[in-house]
Amino acid sequence: MAFELPDLPYDKSALEPHMSAQTLEFHHGKHHNTYVNNLNNLTKDTPMADQDLVTVFKAAYGDSSKVGVFNNAAQVWNHTFFWNGMKPNGGGKPEGELLSKIEADFGDFHKFMEEFRNTAVTQFGSGWGWLVLDGGTLKCVKTPNAENPIVHGQTPLLTVDVWEHAYYLDYQNRRRDFVQTFLDHLVNWDFVAQNLKNA
Repeated sequence: MAFELPDLPYDKSALEPHMSAQTLEFHHGKHHNTYVNNLNNLTKDTPMADQDLVTVFKAAYGDSSKVGVFNNAAQVWNHTFFWNGMKPNGGGKPEGELLSKIEADFGDFHKFMEEFRNTAVTQFGSGWGWLVLDGGTLKCVKTPNAENPIVHGQTPLLTVDVWEHAYYLDYQNRRRDFVQTFLDHLVNWDFVAQNLKNA
C-alpha cells in the first residue's frame, strides 16, 4: 500500500490573497508530493510500507539508519496537518472550550497570539511553529526541519510551516508578516478545537 498525496481541503486559490494559488501549487504539488514519493521509495518492500505515517516516523526517529524515512514521513504528516489547519476566511479568535483553555493556559488570547508568533518567527532556519497539548497544558513550541512534537510526547493542535518555501513567493523574507497573516486570516479554529477535543 503506497503512501499518497492527500488532496488539499480547499481549492488552490481559496486562501488568496493571504496565500497564493502559486504558493500552494509549488508547496503542495511539488514539495509535499516529493516527500510522498521519497517515502514510498524508501519504504518499498519493507513492513513500513503498510503502516500509518505516525507509526513510521515514531519508529524511525533517532535511528541513524532511517533518517531519510523519518524526514519524509514526518514532512508528509506535518504538511497534511498544516493544510487542514487553514481555511478560507479563517483566523480571528476561537470560541467555547478552546478559547477558555487558551485563556487559562496563556493568560489571555492576545498573549497566546504573541507567543505563537514569536515562537514561529524565532525558529532558526527551516522548521515549524506549533500549538501543542503537553501534559494537559497548552504550549507553543518550535521544531527544526521535519521534527514533530509527537516524538516528544506532545499532541499537536495547530502548526505553521516556517520553511522558506512556505512563504517566499508571497512574502519574500518577511516570515513575521507571514505568521501574523496566518493567525489573522488563515487559522481553522474548528480544526484546532477538534484536535483538543480528541486529545
